[in-house]
Amino acid sequence: MSLNAVLIANRGEIAVRVIKTVQKLGLRAIAVYSDADAAAPHVRLADEAVRLGPAPAGQSYLSVEKVLEAARTSGADAIHPGYGFLSENAGFARACVDAGLTFIGPSGDAMEALGDKVSAKAVADKAGVPVLPGLSRPGLTDDDIIAFADAEGDGVFPLMVKAAAGGGGRGMRVVKDRAGLPEALGAARREAVAGFSDDTLLVERYVPRSRHVEVQVVADQHGGVIHLGERECSLQRRHQKVVEESPSPVISPETREKMGSAAVQLFREAQYVGAGTCEFLVPYETPDEFFFLEVNARLQVEHPVTELVTGLDLVELQLRIAAGDPLGIAQEDVTLTGHAVELRICAEDPSSGFLPATGTLVDYIEPVGDGVRVDSGVGRGSVVGSDYDSLLAKLITYAPDRETALDLAVEAAGGLHLLGVTTNTGFLARLLQSEEVRAGDMDTGMIERGIAAVGPTHDDVVGAAVALAVIETLLIHEAGAATGDPWDSLVGFRIAGPRPVEVKLSAPSLDEPLLVQVAGPPSALTVTVAGESAPAAAERTGPESVSIRIAGWRSEWHRAASGKQRWVASGADAFAFTLVEPEVLGADAAAAGALEAPMPGTVLSVRTEAGAHVKEGDVLVVIESMKMELALTAPTDAVVEAVHVTEGQSVRQGQAVVELEEEES
Repeated sequence: MSLNAVLIANRGEIAVRVIKTVQKLGLRAIAVYSDADAAAPHVRLADEAVRLGPAPAGQSYLSVEKVLEAARTSGADAIHPGYGFLSENAGFARACVDAGLTFIGPSGDAMEALGDKVSAKAVADKAGVPVLPGLSRPGLTDDDIIAFADAEGDGVFPLMVKAAAGGGGRGMRVVKDRAGLPEALGAARREAVAGFSDDTLLVERYVPRSRHVEVQVVADQHGGVIHLGERECSLQRRHQKVVEESPSPVISPETREKMGSAAVQLFREAQYVGAGTCEFLVPYETPDEFFFLEVNARLQVEHPVTELVTGLDLVELQLRIAAGDPLGIAQEDVTLTGHAVELRICAEDPSSGFLPATGTLVDYIEPVGDGVRVDSGVGRGSVVGSDYDSLLAKLITYAPDRETALDLAVEAAGGLHLLGVTTNTGFLARLLQSEEVRAGDMDTGMIERGIAAVGPTHDDVVGAAVALAVIETLLIHEAGAATGDPWDSLVGFRIAGPRPVEVKLSAPSLDEPLLVQVAGPPSALTVTVAGESAPAAAERTGPESVSIRIAGWRSEWHRAASGKQRWVASGADAFAFTLVEPEVLGADAAAAGALEAPMPGTVLSVRTEAGAHVKEGDVLVVIESMKMELALTAPTDAVVEAVHVTEGQSVRQGQAVVELEEEES
């Protein structure tokens, strides 16, 4: 291979993905990064990393000048654009060539011919590929489109208004009637300018119920062009894919060959070199019929499912093609074996209309096992901000058949923990378990029709709060046992009976904070919620993992904390809580005249003084231990006789902190 050093002009999981193959081939991998990404995984993984400068984070990766300067200073001889950012910028592709660099992608001419939906549709029509009827030509004005709709009459509706540039659902609007057309055109143009700096639009027939199926194509510099089968991409929300699989459950071998041949012919017509994807609309009622949608002149987010069913590394193919090597594989050599499914794990809140979420990952765990692959651009400590796309990672599974691959995806989602940021993982797991998806009965409007619950139920949230309270109590016991005195582990025991730990938690889905009382040693706990009690037991199974049995029901939970914020996960769902007031109830005044430290720790605050009259439940001292705060409260109305601690003081378990005398009635 003639390449030596490849600069990856991207970030996140695709940068990590490309770097791994570059290094596998013995080449030097060079990363670039914005200030916001200085500690990102792709920066740490690369052989060298170049800062792009202090420009706003979202613009750093879009600066042709900065990327080319990074290539020059690092000694790169090739640039891989990944996807998004500059990957479909014909000017950037040409600038790389002009700078003496190999651009790992199609030529600027091919990119312009196929990267723009208007010109791509013209190329498809010329190549004999079926296209949807509509109006598509350069420079269409709003008046042109409105005149077209008026001439065609009401029968032309519903229409799809689409931005000619870009993808990802941006600049797309479904218009049901003539009255809604002007507003839709304005909105689509504004979105297209914001996303792609290009307000060119086209309109075409909208098929109310359809599938989205795409074909992967690779072409070398020697005339070799082949397809690698299709991917089913119908599970979308707001025109953005969330689950992809290969092969499609409804495409027959005959239709696969027709689709693939059409895609190959289209790429030949455009003299395309590299990896690209031809996307088709397939009417729901007639899966043997298909219409050209667009071409993605780059690597796709969902390329791993094709890799798993074909056994080919698409990034390696890209690199070898760019280096001038022939494909080395003929169409008859391509076979699709088994089934692969990909879940796009995004920082977003399904319960709030899939709005983007931000935060810091306080814990990150990937599932492992045969047939499980995770392409990720984040790790523990990663800051998830609003500068970039919400995609954090991709969870991909592979199995001999579709049902097993879906089962494995649901199971693996339960082992993927991204705690500290709200994600769509639980929603995707529920989506894969719906009857329609299991039957392969899918179309692009399914998610909007609500086939899967977007979030966990109220009972699930309460159950998570109970589990978290048990875990917090277990940590208190462990903190006490750390002194080495076996009696110190009996934190919740007094002669008068069990003294419960109270954990009060709030969450957005709870109308008011939930109070959970947990009493007894870990092996024989009593949990009380809303006046109802149940036996429980807790056992540590990992550094932050606990097995909990409540009334005979066992579950595994994983917990993470940051300040008063708590995250706990079981299965694919993760729950976020705020620790309002964990408390250890004071001893009965008749049994003891002192409040004792329930565990070793540091006094955070003293909220009383000698001679003070306190009421039952008043917080007197707050202690911190194991990154957890516990408030010691007055067990009854009393007078403070003495305070034995000060703020910042270390205390041992059982140490008297406040002396009380019960106040006479």
